Amino acid sequence: MSTDRDGKKLVRSPSGLRMLPENRSLSSPFGLEEPQWVPDKECPRCMQCETKFDFITRKHHCRRCGKCFCDKCCSKKVPLPRMCFVDPVRQCAECSLISQKETEFYDRQLKVLMTGATFSITHGSSEKSETVVCRLSNNHRYLFLDGENHYEIEVSQISTIQILTEGLTPGGGNSRAIGMLLQYKKPGSEDLIQMKFTTSEDFTSNKMMSTSWLAAIHKATKLLYESREQ
Repeated sequence: MSTDRDGKKLVRSPSGLRMLPENRSLSSPFGLEEPQWVPDKECPRCMQCETKFDFITRKHHCRRCGKCFCDKCCSKKVPLPRMCFVDPVRQCAECSLISQKETEFYDRQLKVLMTGATFSITHGSSEKSETVVCRLSNNHRYLFLDGENHYEIEVSQISTIQILTEGLTPGGGNSRAIGMLLQYKKPGSEDLIQMKFTTSEDFTSNKMMSTSWLAAIHKATKLLYESREQ
């Protein structure tokens, strides 16, 4: 069985202090590696406003993209949880906006995912359902499903997540999440396994929690795919 706790250590990089897993192979699948900084000699001008650098106009590197900017174009210090920085770090205007949106995910949606929610699940084409509590592990690496049985799905092995909705009218209108289709691979296998999740009908409060959990996993999926592309 996988562990839900992993030791961490404080690491100093040119960009600042980072809190990283002692075993880097156990890093969060949502994480990003620090970028290579554009060398100073290759950057005579700000890469945003093209102001020429001199003794007065100093160079600053964005901690997220690694590009070189003047102080005016790279003045904001913003939290960057995807790179595990302990304190807010200097970022350019474009990157700071992205990081601010991601910080909201880490502060809110990630907590929803780790708290968990109740779903009815079916495997593949089977019609037999099972009620489970699904939650994200503390290290973000697994989905734990606990009911009559215990299942562990490695987040990095998830291929697709499709959110199922109802209530959308042809002319537009509000829809709400009622479940999801999840496809993943077991380590060492190329076969895709499909699992269907539907919101619990037991209690209204459970259903609200499940709907919030689905909204959070939708945002998590976007981050996951971005991590794979970078």
